[in-house]
This record gives sequence, C-alpha cells and structure tokens, in this order.
Amino acid sequence: MRTSSRIAIAVVLGAMPAMALAFDGSPATQQPTMPGMTAQAGPAGALKKPLAAPEANLSALQYAADDGQPFAQWKLGRMYADGKGVARDDLRAFDWFSRIANAHAEDSPSAPDAAFIANAFVELGRYYLNGIPNSKITADPNRAREMFSYAASYFGDADAQYDLAMLYLKTPDASRDDFTYGARWLGLAAQKGQHQAQATLGQMLFNGERLPRQAARGLMWLMLARDGAGPDETWIKESYNAAVSRATEDDRARALQMLEQWVRGNKRGN
Repeated sequence: MRTSSRIAIAVVLGAMPAMALAFDGSPATQQPTMPGMTAQAGPAGALKKPLAAPEANLSALQYAADDGQPFAQWKLGRMYADGKGVARDDLRAFDWFSRIANAHAEDSPSAPDAAFIANAFVELGRYYLNGIPNSKITADPNRAREMFSYAASYFGDADAQYDLAMLYLKTPDASRDDFTYGARWLGLAAQKGQHQAQATLGQMLFNGERLPRQAARGLMWLMLARDGAGPDETWIKESYNAAVSRATEDDRARALQMLEQWVRGNKRGN
C-alpha cells in the first residue's frame, strides 16, 4: 500500500501523549493531526446518513466504482461485507476498501468523501484485526493498529479512535502508557458522540475501573450511549441499567445536570 509512509507517521502520532482530553469529557485542547494538516472530523454516525444519491442497481454501482468513485467503491465494499444485495464476500469487500485507501489516503480530511475514505481504513483495520478465514489475510494486530491510527489521527474518525482505544486498553500486557493513550483516544471518540466509546468510558468512570471513580459523570456518558445504542447492543443497555440501579439520587441528579450541559455545549459547537 503506497500510503505506508503516511500511516507510519500516523502511528507515531497515535502514541503521542500530547493529546489533551480530560477523562471527564471536557473538549480536547488539541486534536491529533498530521504534520502540516488539520484534522476535521465529522459527527460520529455520519456514515449512517450517506451522501444523498438515488439507489443504483448493482451494474451501475459497479460501473461507478470501476470509474474510481470513492462512495461507489465504499458502497460495494459494505454490500459485500454485509451480504446485502450480494452474496457475502469478505475478500471482495477487503479489495474495495483497499482500493479506496490506496487511491485516496492523501485526500483532504474536509473532502466530500472523507468520511467514506476514513471508514475504509477502519474496515481494513477490522479485517486485519481478525483476519479473513481461508485467505491470505491473516490476523495482524500491528497492521490493524496502523489502519486505525491513520483514520483516527489524519481523518479524525471517531470509530477509528474507539477501535484504536480498545486495542490499547485490551492489550494483555498493556503498560501504563498504553492505558493512557487508550483512555485519551476513548475520550476523543466519546466527545464526538461515538456511543460505544461513551458506554465504555461511562463504565470505567462509574465503576472506577483504572480511573478515579466519577459516578455521576460515568452515568452521564451511559445515558448518552443508551440513546445511541442499536437494538442488538444489549451490553450498553445492561451497563446503563446496572449503573442506574447502583446510583444514588445525588448521582442521578448530577448526571442529568451534566447531560444538559453537554447537550447545550454541543449545540453551540454545531
């Protein structure tokens, strides 16, 4: 992949402790960026509302993808990854996401297709993390980290930041620095509205898991995560319910106040 040099820089940036974001969820004073570039992230979940376009049949989509249009390539990759409209084929999905990464890694983070390009790196990272059975794509956590680091630092992608955080936090022999990097990436993703990051951070703060316990703030993050969770993400709802059952009346009242402040702050920022 010709993006290897830029990805290598992104990996270094991904490990820099200079990122400042308080674990209480206050805004970061500096976003991680590529040298000479400004990372601009869209809201988490932006890919759930893709660029407006009429539904094309498969042949028209294939034509647009072969013509090098990033959205068409991403759409085909998603179709093959999910098995929607076509037979599931992870290798074909991997190929389409790779084409996007190879051709558009240096596109501006503010480009119209930036969200889809960033997501292609995220999907490649997930394939590298788990491998593709009966193929040459084997599990390679280091390669996965490179993909997540690039999308997280250059494109400021919230899903990449969450996946990168979990890589750091779940490393069996994680060092203190690993945990620090992971927690900071988690905070960045949560602040952008990534609900899985909000749930994980909320759990950690409410339970005091490797972080000073802040029950009310943890409950606030869990409230936000619950509202953004999909029907199959029962772990988020269970975490919220468990926290609510243990929270004091004061915890609940303070969490609601923090939630109101968080919502107001985000409205001003939009």
